[in-house]
Amino acid sequence: MKHIPYLLLIPVALLLALAPFGQEPHLVEKLRMLGAGELRRPIDIFDLLLHGVPLLLLLWKVGGDLASRRGRGAGSAPG
Repeated sequence: MKHIPYLLLIPVALLLALAPFGQEPHLVEKLRMLGAGELRRPIDIFDLLLHGVPLLLLLWKVGGDLASRRGRGAGSAPG
């Protein structure tokens, strides 16, 4: 994840998570279908992955960066 810059990951994640812009985003629609147990067709599963994976990657990268900062902060304390 270190090699994917935020400058690329943030716009891609937001663009795909919120697309299409004129109506309900596909990610919201597919998550609603998943919650209702209606996510069965392969195209719907692919659509969920297409719109959701970049957002998950962004969250993973942020979480990893925050965890590494905490680790460095604790190790660099005087004492």
